[in-house]
Amino acid sequence: MPQLSPNTPFGPGHGPPALPAPAPAPEALARSDALVALLHQEIVRAGGAISFSRYMELVLYAPGLGYYSGGAAKLGPAGDFVTAPELSPLFGRCIARQALEVIEALGGAEVLGGGEVLELGGGSGALAEAALEESGGRLAWRMLEPSPELRERQQARLGASVRWLDTLPAGFRGVIVANEVADALPVERFLVRDGVPCRLGVRRGAAGLEWTVMAAPAGFTAVVRALEAERGAPFPEGYAGEFCPMLQSWVRSLADCLEAGLLLIIDYGLPRREMYAEERRDGTLICHYRHRAHDDPFLWPGLQDLSAWVDFTAVAEAGTTAGLALEGFTTQAAFLAGNGLDTMLTEMPRDAAGLARVQQAKRLLLPGEMGESFRVMGLSRGLAPSLSGFRLLDLANRL
Repeated sequence: MPQLSPNTPFGPGHGPPALPAPAPAPEALARSDALVALLHQEIVRAGGAISFSRYMELVLYAPGLGYYSGGAAKLGPAGDFVTAPELSPLFGRCIARQALEVIEALGGAEVLGGGEVLELGGGSGALAEAALEESGGRLAWRMLEPSPELRERQQARLGASVRWLDTLPAGFRGVIVANEVADALPVERFLVRDGVPCRLGVRRGAAGLEWTVMAAPAGFTAVVRALEAERGAPFPEGYAGEFCPMLQSWVRSLADCLEAGLLLIIDYGLPRREMYAEERRDGTLICHYRHRAHDDPFLWPGLQDLSAWVDFTAVAEAGTTAGLALEGFTTQAAFLAGNGLDTMLTEMPRDAAGLARVQQAKRLLLPGEMGESFRVMGLSRGLAPSLSGFRLLDLANRL
């Protein structure tokens, strides 16, 4: 089995973050060590290496030890990253306006027995809190949260205003919101060597976990070759990238539960041809620890977030194959502006606190922040009118 040095200079895995980071507390390190022991057992059972997708699945979701199933704080100053709802309540207010427009198009809350929103992975609860306030009681909020730590924070913050679910409901009518969810689905990674796409896996090395090249299952090479065909040229030597084998089934499961309404997916990502362009020859996998972004997925397993950009072409294909209609595809900035963010900003008080809130909200719009790198896709069933979030700019022709 060909091996790669842990310092192989491509994409993630070149060593610790360049910026200094606070060391984890002893109890956190103990939990990480327990996860590493679990990974070692998995590697031995698999014959010496596991796929990166399996590694990512375990470090994020292993019961009691993974990043999202353990007890560490994830969001806010004490966590590892910040999301749009934490930056400004105006994000949640815009989501509420889009949701209310959908509910009205379906016949109104009275016809539906309540204007329902189902939020997947609700983070700190900030989105739900702002949206419920904006709706003035016109929305019934449901939450599907796999992280025990985050679910506890949400319940403390939101109380009886939200109902938590353990599984996807059947026959759902309303809006399903997936904000920064798809980027945490496990991905496969590949590296082009001598013109051949190699599957990257994880093995146990002398200094710890490290990259390796492993045998590819049936269909792996075909997937990468299909990506090459869509980009219009072979991947150059040394090109590394990733694809998400779970994405289609994830979208299909959401489509199957949506009887009528809108599936709203918000994440950083691109259409396929742009995502696999030359300038992303190291891939898009990124790690976050204590608000520091870096490229070593083997640093303190279970204590840092791992994510990868979303192939929105694949999302659209999966949704339409499952019977949904593509409502639109746009930037986060255009989606929020279409739902009234610009007006909300002008209505802010001009005192110091108001100006500070305006500056925070501008991070949702600016190209160098979240405005352009985050994209929004709407997939619907049973909706007739066009939606405000996609009227200003629709990039569906780039998919």
